[in-house]
Amino acid sequence: MNYLITGGTGCIGQALIKQLHTHNVNITVLSRNIEKAQMQLNSKVIIIRKLTLDSIENADIVINLAGEPIADKRWSQSQKDLICNSRWSITQDIVNLIKQATKKPKLFISGSAIGIYGRQSVAQINDNFTDYNKEFTNTVCENWELIAEKANSPFTRVALLRTGIVLSKNHGALAKMLPPFKLGLGGKIGSGNQVMSWIHVEDMVNAILYIIENEQLRGPINMTAQNPVSNTEFTRHLSKTLNRPCIFTTPTLLLKLIFGEMSELLTYGQNVYPEKLLASGFNFKYTNVDSALNALIKAPS
Repeated sequence: MNYLITGGTGCIGQALIKQLHTHNVNITVLSRNIEKAQMQLNSKVIIIRKLTLDSIENADIVINLAGEPIADKRWSQSQKDLICNSRWSITQDIVNLIKQATKKPKLFISGSAIGIYGRQSVAQINDNFTDYNKEFTNTVCENWELIAEKANSPFTRVALLRTGIVLSKNHGALAKMLPPFKLGLGGKIGSGNQVMSWIHVEDMVNAILYIIENEQLRGPINMTAQNPVSNTEFTRHLSKTLNRPCIFTTPTLLLKLIFGEMSELLTYGQNVYPEKLLASGFNFKYTNVDSALNALIKAPS
């Protein structure tokens, strides 16, 4: 089995590649920095700098995880353009090559995010929910998905990963939260009522492998655990796991002043339910945030 992966040096990509190495597969990773990628990934991985028709035709499965981190910087117009283009352009390139290919990959898995739903109330959202709130994250993800879906054909199944907050000790939101919480400076954000739909990185990888094996899974798939929590609950569980107090509140206005529009990622949320995965028989290892945080924080670095 031959895999072509973009975004292989990111949080999900690295964890996925590590797991794939336990299978008898060949892995090719697209990266602009071959030397850095080779240092981060197993030496058995083939690193390429450019997508070609051959690279697509040689792949049984294409997994597209590339994209500028959405929450790393204030959303200036140039940063918004970078966030969009880093997702849309590479996805369009892959789709164009799949359409040209004589031998097409049997599966194209492309990234997306629960940001497609925009800010929502506490009402539960399944994979078929379409009452999107039109805002920047919706624009990014909706167009990203529309581009990826064009690869769908009788020869190529397309699956779209609507990913929530991926919990990993060394990457993403949790990694950023750990330093202040370890110092006893953690607490809720704004009202604390916003719902955080999360997934442990191990379950994220296992769900991707499950999608590969189960041909009935296609289109948008919510990649979140089945028990989301409010921001207040999440911070309480994190503080409890670290055995630290949780008494501070970060005011919404302060976040708005520091991060501008991007602060809305922190002050609004979505109550996302993984209906497709559960209905198909997928079993999450980490079904509640307590078990997920304990496993991550108490695991060796």
